[in-house]
Amino acid sequence: MMQDHLMTTNTILYCKEWEKTVGFYKDRLRLPVLFSTDWFVEFRLNAVSRLSIADEKRSSVKSCGGEGVTLALEVDDIETVWKGAESAGLKPTEIRNHPWDARVFHLFDPEGHRMEMWQSVKHGASQGPGTKQRGTAQ
Repeated sequence: MMQDHLMTTNTILYCKEWEKTVGFYKDRLRLPVLFSTDWFVEFRLNAVSRLSIADEKRSSVKSCGGEGVTLALEVDDIETVWKGAESAGLKPTEIRNHPWDARVFHLFDPEGHRMEMWQSVKHGASQGPGTKQRGTAQ
C-alpha cells in the first residue's frame, strides 16, 4: 500500500498574488520556511505536513483563485488560535459548532483560499471528514 511508504505530505497552492500570499503565511501566520526560491516557498505545518506557495507566472499550473480549495487544519486549542488570528488582523470568522462534533472558524488568504481551523468537541478525537476517531475501527 502506498500509505505505508508515505513520509510527508505537501499541498501546493498556485497563486496570482504570490508575494502577498507568501507574506500571509510567513509573516502573518508565522509558519517556518523549509525551502524557498524566487517563485516557490515551502512552509512547515508540523513534523509531516507541508504547505507550499508557487507563483503561477513561473509554473505550468495556474491559480484556481481560491475556488474549491479548503485547507482544513485541526488545532488543539481553537480559542487561542482564534485570538492569535484576530490580534494579527486576519479577520477570522466567529467560532461556531460544526455538525461533525467540532468547533470551527475560517480565514482566507490573499489568493482566496479558505482555511478552516477546527477542534474536536470530544477532546483528543479527530472527527473531521476523512478521519476516523482515534481508538476506533472505521
